[in-house]
Amino acid sequence: MSEKIFVIGANGQIGTELVLALRGIYGAEQVIASDINNPNEALRNSGPFEFANVLDKENLHALFQKHQPTQVYLLAAILSAVGEQKPKLAWDLNMNGLIHVLDLAVEFKVAKVFWPSSIAVFGPHSPRQNTPQYCVMDPNTVYGFSKLAGERWCEYYHAKYGLDVRSIRYPGLISWKAAPGGGTTDYAIHIFHEALKTGTYQSFLSADTRLPMMYMDDAIRATISLMDAPTEQISIRSSYNLAGMSFTPTELAEQIKQRLPDFTITYADNDPRQAIANSWPQSIDDSQAQTDWKWQPEYDLNALTDTMLKNLQNTLVL
Repeated sequence: MSEKIFVIGANGQIGTELVLALRGIYGAEQVIASDINNPNEALRNSGPFEFANVLDKENLHALFQKHQPTQVYLLAAILSAVGEQKPKLAWDLNMNGLIHVLDLAVEFKVAKVFWPSSIAVFGPHSPRQNTPQYCVMDPNTVYGFSKLAGERWCEYYHAKYGLDVRSIRYPGLISWKAAPGGGTTDYAIHIFHEALKTGTYQSFLSADTRLPMMYMDDAIRATISLMDAPTEQISIRSSYNLAGMSFTPTELAEQIKQRLPDFTITYADNDPRQAIANSWPQSIDDSQAQTDWKWQPEYDLNALTDTMLKNLQNTLVL
């Protein structure tokens, strides 16, 4: 049976690149992109698109009925920094959107569902170095505790209904193709744009704030690898830890400065995103993903810097 894949929240940073990758594997017509907003150019020109609102269950039901998906990727979410500005909306979208999709996946007998979690599920009392798969989790942001609750729902639907739900706790994701979506790690994208446009950047995180990060190509590869893995190899039904690299704004700026010697960086005081970053891990233990589905990242900080600058130099209007 051929796959029919439905991607909800396809317009965002992850969705745009994931849809294109999936269309390259399964064929354009087999991958339906959807979002509450008008499709960006990449999605519009590469295959089918539907308008979808995860909070409108009737609308979603009609789309499931129409397309009969075999796989669903639910990417619609409000991220950490924006979530603190709109906490009730973030909870509503992140939580009820997930439950709507899980219910419909059971009803329509969807073979596999992907839902992204985040390192935001960890909190001030979680170990910050090599944060393990299982530990104290006390997130203090709406994004974080909505993702933690979402993990529990995913595991519950697998245990109660046999739904094949798979998930990754993404670190900060870095891409040159799509704009960031309002997260605490967005500085690591903005810095490249400003380095090329103005030669200077003011980081909203402090110089020594170390956070787990990943280049988008690795994140897309990890997502598809997880979804391709045989069911019997999936031992985690909440969400897998996933690691790429960890660095500070200073370390990233030094890499840029090696390639753009005149680049300078300054640091803002009292940005609210700093408190969020201070509660997150500095590095992640993803040994379970390595064991279960042979995960290994391909990009380190050096390769990330080269790739971001090279591609942005070709695409930015300077």
